[in-house]
Amino acid sequence: MKLIPILVAAITLGPSTQATAGESDRHTSPRKTGAAAPNRAVADSPPAPDYVIGPGDIIEVAYWKDKDASAEVAVRPDGRVSLPLLNDVPASGLTPAELGERITKLASSFLEDPNVTVMVKQINSRTAYIVGEVARPGAYALTGPVRVLQVIAMAGGPTEFASLSDIAIVRTSTAGVVTLTFNYRNALKLKDLDQNILLAPGDTVIVR
Repeated sequence: MKLIPILVAAITLGPSTQATAGESDRHTSPRKTGAAAPNRAVADSPPAPDYVIGPGDIIEVAYWKDKDASAEVAVRPDGRVSLPLLNDVPASGLTPAELGERITKLASSFLEDPNVTVMVKQINSRTAYIVGEVARPGAYALTGPVRVLQVIAMAGGPTEFASLSDIAIVRTSTAGVVTLTFNYRNALKLKDLDQNILLAPGDTVIVR
C-alpha cells in the first residue's frame, strides 16, 4: 500500500521535470541576433608608423627621466594638446614620431636633454563602424589600411542570419552620402575583389 503514493508522486513529477528541462534548453540556447556591446575603438596593436594624429585621439607623452612632465591627454577639436610646462602644443596632422620631436625641442628650454616618446593609446579620429548581423557590432579603429572584409573579420564575422550578398557601405563626403555594396560570398571565392574597398574614417558597414 505504501508504493501507491510513491508511484503517484513519480507520475506527477515526471512531466514537470521534462518541462523544466525544456525551458532550461530554451534559455541556454537563445537565437543569435548579433546584438553585442559596442566595441570601443581601441588601438589593440600599435598604429602604423605613418599614422597621423587627429582630434579626439588619446595620446601618451612620456619623458624618460621626468615622470612629472609625462601625461596622457586627448587631442582637442582644435588639434592641440595641453601638456605640463608647455601648455598648448599643436598635435593634429603629425605622426607620433614627429610630435615627439616637436615636444622634445620645446621641452629643451625647461629640461636638460629631454627624451620624449609619444604613443597613441586610443584612436577616435579614424574610426569605422559596423552594425547589424555580425558578432560584435560597434566602432573599430583604423590603425592602418583596413578593407571591408577585414572589418567584418574584426567584428567576429557575419551571424547565421546575415544576408551575405547584400552588405552596404555608407560613406559621407563633401559630395553627399554614397552607398556602396559588398558581396561577402563572392569575396570569399576571390571574385569581384574590387568591391573590397579601403574604409575611410566615418564609414559605416551595414550587414543585414
